[in-house]
Amino acid sequence: MPGDKPGRDRWRRYWDKHSANYDRQMGFFDRHLFGDSRAWVCSRAAGHTLEVAIGTGLNLPFYGEQVQLAGIDFSPAMLAVARDRAARLGRIVDLRVADALALPFPDASFDTAVCTFSLCAIPDDRLAAAEMGRVLRPGGLLLLADHVEASAWPARAIQRVIELFTVPLQGEHFTRRPLRHVQAEGLRIEQHE
Repeated sequence: MPGDKPGRDRWRRYWDKHSANYDRQMGFFDRHLFGDSRAWVCSRAAGHTLEVAIGTGLNLPFYGEQVQLAGIDFSPAMLAVARDRAARLGRIVDLRVADALALPFPDASFDTAVCTFSLCAIPDDRLAAAEMGRVLRPGGLLLLADHVEASAWPARAIQRVIELFTVPLQGEHFTRRPLRHVQAEGLRIEQHE
Protein backbone atom coordinates (compact mmCIF):
# COMPACT_ATOMS: atom_id res chain seq x y z
CA MET A 1 0.00 0.00 0.00
CA PRO A 2 2.85 2.47 0.40
CA GLY A 3 3.00 4.00 -3.06
CA ASP A 4 -0.60 2.98 -3.82
CA LYS A 5 -2.14 6.44 -3.41
CA PRO A 6 -5.59 5.57 -4.87
CA GLY A 7 -5.83 2.59 -2.49
CA ARG A 8 -4.71 4.69 0.50
CA ASP A 9 -7.20 7.41 -0.35
CA ARG A 10 -10.04 4.88 -0.69
CA TRP A 11 -9.38 3.31 2.72
CA ARG A 12 -8.93 6.71 4.36
CA ARG A 13 -12.35 7.80 3.01
CA TYR A 14 -13.85 4.50 4.21
CA TRP A 15 -12.61 4.94 7.79
CA ASP A 16 -13.42 8.66 7.85
CA LYS A 17 -16.99 7.82 6.80
CA HIS A 18 -17.35 5.15 9.50
CA SER A 19 -15.83 7.18 12.34
CA ALA A 20 -19.20 8.44 13.58
CA ASN A 21 -20.66 4.96 14.16
CA TYR A 22 -17.48 2.97 14.83
CA ASP A 23 -17.84 2.97 18.62
CA ARG A 24 -21.37 1.59 18.41
CA GLN A 25 -20.30 -1.18 16.00
CA MET A 26 -17.29 -2.16 18.09
CA GLY A 27 -19.36 -2.00 21.27
CA PHE A 28 -21.39 -4.95 20.03
CA PHE A 29 -18.24 -7.01 19.34
CA ASP A 30 -16.61 -5.95 22.61
CA ARG A 31 -19.67 -7.06 24.58
CA HIS A 32 -20.35 -10.32 22.73
CA LEU A 33 -17.00 -11.54 21.41
CA PHE A 34 -13.94 -9.70 22.70
CA GLY A 35 -14.86 -9.43 26.39
CA ASP A 36 -12.22 -7.65 28.46
CA SER A 37 -9.49 -7.95 25.79
CA ARG A 38 -8.93 -4.20 25.58
CA ALA A 39 -8.55 -3.80 29.34
CA TRP A 40 -6.30 -6.86 29.54
CA VAL A 41 -3.95 -5.62 26.79
CA CYS A 42 -3.77 -1.97 27.81
CA SER A 43 -3.26 -2.71 31.50
CA ARG A 44 0.04 -4.37 30.55
CA ALA A 45 1.40 -1.31 28.71
CA ALA A 46 4.24 0.51 30.44
CA GLY A 47 6.46 3.51 29.81
CA HIS A 48 6.47 5.31 26.49
CA THR A 49 3.70 3.50 24.56
CA LEU A 50 2.59 3.65 20.94
CA GLU A 51 -0.88 2.53 19.96
CA VAL A 52 -1.02 1.68 16.26
CA ALA A 53 -4.42 2.25 14.63
CA ILE A 54 -5.77 3.97 17.73
CA GLY A 55 -9.01 4.72 15.88
CA THR A 56 -11.50 6.56 18.03
CA GLY A 57 -9.50 5.92 21.19
CA LEU A 58 -11.64 3.13 22.62
CA ASN A 59 -8.60 1.87 24.56
CA LEU A 60 -7.83 5.20 26.26
CA PRO A 61 -9.71 4.47 29.51
CA PHE A 62 -7.71 1.26 30.02
CA TYR A 63 -4.17 2.66 30.11
CA GLY A 64 -2.53 3.30 33.47
CA GLU A 65 -1.77 6.90 34.42
CA GLN A 66 1.99 6.21 34.26
CA VAL A 67 1.81 5.40 30.53
CA GLN A 68 3.07 8.16 28.21
CA LEU A 69 0.88 7.50 25.19
CA ALA A 70 1.24 8.25 21.49
CA GLY A 71 -1.25 7.01 18.94
CA ILE A 72 -1.40 6.91 15.18
CA ASP A 73 -4.27 6.30 12.82
CA PHE A 74 -4.79 6.49 9.09
CA SER A 75 -8.08 8.38 9.42
CA PRO A 76 -8.19 12.05 10.49
CA ALA A 77 -11.89 11.66 11.36
CA MET A 78 -11.19 8.72 13.68
CA LEU A 79 -8.42 10.73 15.35
CA ALA A 80 -10.80 13.65 15.88
CA VAL A 81 -13.04 11.34 17.93
CA ALA A 82 -9.96 10.06 19.82
CA ARG A 83 -8.90 13.65 20.61
CA ASP A 84 -12.34 14.38 22.04
CA ARG A 85 -12.23 11.20 24.12
CA ALA A 86 -8.74 12.02 25.43
CA ALA A 87 -9.90 15.51 26.41
CA ARG A 88 -12.96 14.14 28.24
CA LEU A 89 -10.70 11.71 30.12
CA GLY A 90 -8.16 14.44 30.91
CA ARG A 91 -5.51 12.34 29.20
CA ILE A 92 -2.56 13.83 27.28
CA VAL A 93 -1.95 11.78 24.13
CA ASP A 94 0.29 12.55 21.15
CA LEU A 95 -2.10 11.71 18.29
CA ARG A 96 -0.90 11.73 14.69
CA VAL A 97 -2.24 10.84 11.26
CA ALA A 98 0.13 8.14 10.05
CA ASP A 99 0.30 4.82 8.27
CA ALA A 100 0.93 1.61 10.25
CA LEU A 101 3.06 0.43 7.32
CA ALA A 102 5.53 3.33 7.68
CA LEU A 103 5.55 4.51 11.29
CA PRO A 104 6.94 8.07 11.59
CA PHE A 105 9.21 7.26 14.54
CA PRO A 106 12.89 6.35 14.79
CA ASP A 107 14.00 2.82 15.64
CA ALA A 108 13.79 1.84 19.31
CA SER A 109 11.52 4.74 20.32
CA PHE A 110 8.96 2.97 22.53
CA ASP A 111 8.84 0.68 25.54
CA THR A 112 5.48 -0.77 24.45
CA ALA A 113 3.54 -1.04 21.19
CA VAL A 114 -0.18 -1.85 21.24
CA CYS A 115 -2.54 -2.79 18.43
CA THR A 116 -6.06 -4.03 19.12
CA PHE A 117 -8.55 -5.32 16.56
CA SER A 118 -6.78 -3.52 13.71
CA LEU A 119 -4.27 -5.89 12.11
CA CYS A 120 -7.28 -7.54 10.46
CA ALA A 121 -7.88 -4.36 8.45
CA ILE A 122 -4.33 -3.13 7.82
CA PRO A 123 -3.49 -4.07 4.22
CA ASP A 124 -0.13 -5.70 5.05
CA ASP A 125 -0.23 -7.10 8.57
CA ARG A 126 3.28 -8.56 8.17
CA LEU A 127 4.79 -5.15 7.45
CA ALA A 128 2.76 -3.55 10.27
CA ALA A 129 4.14 -6.13 12.74
CA ALA A 130 7.67 -5.46 11.46
CA GLU A 131 7.18 -1.70 11.89
CA MET A 132 5.95 -2.14 15.45
CA GLY A 133 8.98 -4.34 16.17
CA ARG A 134 11.26 -1.71 14.64
CA VAL A 135 10.07 1.10 16.91
CA LEU A 136 10.30 -1.00 20.08
CA ARG A 137 13.34 -0.64 22.31
CA PRO A 138 15.31 -3.83 23.03
CA GLY A 139 13.26 -5.80 25.53
CA GLY A 140 10.15 -3.78 24.64
CA LEU A 141 6.67 -5.21 24.81
CA LEU A 142 4.38 -5.79 21.81
CA LEU A 143 0.74 -6.23 22.87
CA LEU A 144 -1.80 -7.43 20.29
CA ALA A 145 -5.45 -8.43 20.36
CA ASP A 146 -7.33 -9.44 17.23
CA HIS A 147 -9.65 -12.03 15.80
CA VAL A 148 -7.72 -14.70 13.90
CA GLU A 149 -8.12 -17.63 11.56
CA ALA A 150 -10.08 -20.41 13.24
CA SER A 151 -8.38 -23.68 14.10
CA ALA A 152 -11.27 -25.89 13.00
CA TRP A 153 -11.57 -26.30 9.24
CA PRO A 154 -15.37 -25.75 9.05
CA ALA A 155 -14.99 -22.37 10.76
CA ARG A 156 -12.02 -21.50 8.50
CA ALA A 157 -14.14 -22.33 5.45
CA ILE A 158 -16.86 -19.97 6.67
CA GLN A 159 -14.28 -17.25 7.34
CA ARG A 160 -12.91 -17.60 3.79
CA VAL A 161 -16.39 -17.23 2.32
CA ILE A 162 -17.04 -14.15 4.47
CA GLU A 163 -13.74 -12.65 3.28
CA LEU A 164 -14.99 -12.78 -0.33
CA PHE A 165 -17.17 -9.85 0.71
CA THR A 166 -15.40 -8.19 3.62
CA VAL A 167 -11.94 -7.82 2.07
CA PRO A 168 -13.03 -5.87 -1.03
CA LEU A 169 -15.75 -3.90 0.78
CA GLN A 170 -14.00 -2.92 4.01
CA GLY A 171 -10.53 -4.47 3.97
CA GLU A 172 -11.50 -6.85 6.80
CA HIS A 173 -9.56 -10.13 6.94
CA PHE A 174 -10.72 -13.07 9.07
CA THR A 175 -8.02 -15.63 8.24
CA ARG A 176 -4.89 -13.89 9.47
CA ARG A 177 -2.53 -15.19 12.14
CA PRO A 178 -0.41 -12.22 13.36
CA LEU A 179 1.47 -14.51 15.73
CA ARG A 180 3.36 -15.92 12.72
CA HIS A 181 4.59 -12.45 11.77
CA VAL A 182 5.64 -11.66 15.32
CA GLN A 183 7.63 -14.90 15.46
CA ALA A 184 9.19 -14.15 12.06
CA GLU A 185 10.39 -10.81 13.45
CA GLY A 186 12.30 -12.72 16.12
CA LEU A 187 10.26 -11.37 19.01
CA ARG A 188 9.93 -13.66 22.00
CA ILE A 189 6.35 -14.73 22.74
CA GLU A 190 5.71 -14.50 26.47
CA GLN A 191 1.98 -15.23 26.39
CA HIS A 192 -0.79 -15.83 23.86
CA GLU A 193 -4.26 -17.29 23.87
